[in-house]
Amino acid sequence: MNLLSSLLPLLLLLSLLPPSLSQPTSQLAILMSIKSSLDPNGQYLSSWSPTSTAAGTGASAAPCGGLFEGIACNDQGLVVNISLQGKGLAGKIPPEIGQLVGLSGLFLHFNQLSGALPKEIANLNELSELYLDVNNFDGEIPPEIGNMSNLQVLQLCHNKLSGRIPTQLGSLKKLSVLALQYNLLSGAIPASLGDLTFLKRLDLSNNRLFGSIPTKLANPPMLEVLDVQNNSLSGNVPTALKRLNQGFLYSNNTGLCGVGFSTLEVCTFGNLTPNKPEPFGPGSSSLPKKDIPESANFNSNCTRTGCSNQFTMPRIALICGAIGATVAVSISALLTFSWYRRRKQKIGSAFDTSDGRLSTDQVKEVCSRRSASPLISVEYSNGWDPMAKGWNGSGFSQEVLESFMFNLEDVESATQYFSEVNLLGKSSFSAIYKGLLRDGSVVAVKCIAKSSCKSDESQFLKGLKILTSLKHENLLRLRGFCCSKGRGECFLIYDFVSNGNLLQYLDVKASRGKVLEWSTRVSIIQGIAKGIEYLHGKKGNKLALVHQNISAEKVLIGERYNPLLSDLGLHKLLADDIIFSTLKASAAMGYLAPEYTSTGRFTEKSDVYAFGMIMFQVLSGKCKVSQSTRQGAETCKFEDFIDSNLNGNFSESEAATMGKIATLCTHESPENRPAMDTVMEELSELSIC
Repeated sequence: MNLLSSLLPLLLLLSLLPPSLSQPTSQLAILMSIKSSLDPNGQYLSSWSPTSTAAGTGASAAPCGGLFEGIACNDQGLVVNISLQGKGLAGKIPPEIGQLVGLSGLFLHFNQLSGALPKEIANLNELSELYLDVNNFDGEIPPEIGNMSNLQVLQLCHNKLSGRIPTQLGSLKKLSVLALQYNLLSGAIPASLGDLTFLKRLDLSNNRLFGSIPTKLANPPMLEVLDVQNNSLSGNVPTALKRLNQGFLYSNNTGLCGVGFSTLEVCTFGNLTPNKPEPFGPGSSSLPKKDIPESANFNSNCTRTGCSNQFTMPRIALICGAIGATVAVSISALLTFSWYRRRKQKIGSAFDTSDGRLSTDQVKEVCSRRSASPLISVEYSNGWDPMAKGWNGSGFSQEVLESFMFNLEDVESATQYFSEVNLLGKSSFSAIYKGLLRDGSVVAVKCIAKSSCKSDESQFLKGLKILTSLKHENLLRLRGFCCSKGRGECFLIYDFVSNGNLLQYLDVKASRGKVLEWSTRVSIIQGIAKGIEYLHGKKGNKLALVHQNISAEKVLIGERYNPLLSDLGLHKLLADDIIFSTLKASAAMGYLAPEYTSTGRFTEKSDVYAFGMIMFQVLSGKCKVSQSTRQGAETCKFEDFIDSNLNGNFSESEAATMGKIATLCTHESPENRPAMDTVMEELSELSIC
């Protein structure tokens, strides 16, 4: 009895320990099993090794010691993120994935993974984001996924998934994005998807779905985009979907009809569509139907006999036409998918083909940022020193290099050895310090840790070459850089901007004295547009460059309230995973163009989308751009999209023009957004109004 009493405190202590401490090898063993399945030939996950341990910490530190590429852990030592997108992985997802119970993010998109999705993935109760798009997964979607109560984003598009869409997905009450496009899914659209109250984007396009569009699908109050293009859907389209305007995409479904939709004919057969359409296609009434999802909520006015006799031939004609269209679309989709594979697309890549057009006599100054992101641990070869004397593999001449290189001593002296007093800002991947150079100029110094840079030094220098060529009055001036072999860091020196960023001028009260006048807002919008126009290869810039991460935070406000776009071309210097980790914030604020979720690529039109969002923010004076803000701009209802702090002191003609431009820039379809030079033409006329 005494022995039991003495053991109880020890047992209690062990039960309270985090899993990483009470079971030091469990996560390591799970990850090694996952590695062998994801990367069976051991080509890409070499850093995942049982011997990859931090000094003095033991085997339990292996996954969370910063040496496992793409692994992030929380304070308790649990793996919470696996970020391996675009790595070339060609294996399968093993059932062991379900044992990482602390996982909140799984990013495996843009790989060549195949096989069925394991049902064990549904054991990840903490998972909020699941990105498995652009792979070769086949088989059915596990209905068990419907039990993942915290799931917010489910990306399964551009695969070879077949079977029906599980009705159980309607139980994902926190889901905001469901992307299932470009698969081989068939059967009816489950009406249960209409129960997803937080759903914003539902993409079911380019599949083999048939039957009607459920009336419940119009119920989610936050729904902005419903894409059902290129299927074999038929029947009366719910009129409630008209509220989505251009967010409802339904082309190439020859059997659809309805009132109030410009490209649909009015239905001539009344409420014919059955409440529960056939799940296996026409003519399969003898098959079991107990799992058929309800896809419409209304009562049919015709008898079964009457309906059957009267409309057999029209329905057969519609079905034949739909099958023909589906075959053509499927071939097109497969060709497009094949093109994706050949490109071996990676997150954050865009417009690399034009980099070689730059001449070395343009090089003067520099840019970028530091990172210690937990999502990646890139190791350079021993002796990392991209600025080594005599190294000119990037095409830099030694003279040009030395013209904008700073000494480490100068950087340390300017920042008082990176004193906390001079710290301007810090995030998970950057730190910025205020500094005073010997010539008396005030600068801002950013740092890049070598673990956050591109692992290929030639690519890193190529990025510097591009960035130092950018010169424009609305781009932040870059003074130079310094790379320290001993510290394993690069420091980048900018002109210091005293008025902060645009974010500080949003959501302010008139009593604070920071309310921007109307003329200042117009000038800021015009300046941002000029900077982006130049960045996209206009007005003297020989290189077309996509910013990729435009936001109010990236727009600095100069001494005369002129806007200066910062963080140009970060994707040219930083590792892809670091860039990807910044996208969550952009998406949360609404800057991320909707097509990115399906293509994973940035274009000039995605920059235009972000610019449109900033326009709405500047006009309204608010960070959050609501649906009422957009509608106000469309209808010239100024009280809904113009800052009330202006007290009516604005030009209505200018406001109407800018509201129209912002609406066009944020169009759901990139093809319908204007180019930046077109935007500038429109904005330049404002002074005439």
